[in-house]
Amino acid sequence: MAETASDYHHGDQDIHAQQATFHSVLVATKWSIVALAAGIAFLTLWFCTAAGFFCALITAVIIVAVGIFALRERPSAH
Repeated sequence: MAETASDYHHGDQDIHAQQATFHSVLVATKWSIVALAAGIAFLTLWFCTAAGFFCALITAVIIVAVGIFALRERPSAH
């Protein structure tokens, strides 16, 4: 049993699968948040205020546009 503990070498494992999964989760999370923010703003303005459908739609489109601009992938400096 003592031999199996010495077979492990810290830092030798391939972590590309974990990196890809982590990146995918982050991308899905940030775009889901943009979609939720736009959807909540749209529905709130449409049904809970006197703003109406088109004002709510314009607001939601602006939120999505700002989200796309702010959260886009940037080239890596590495």
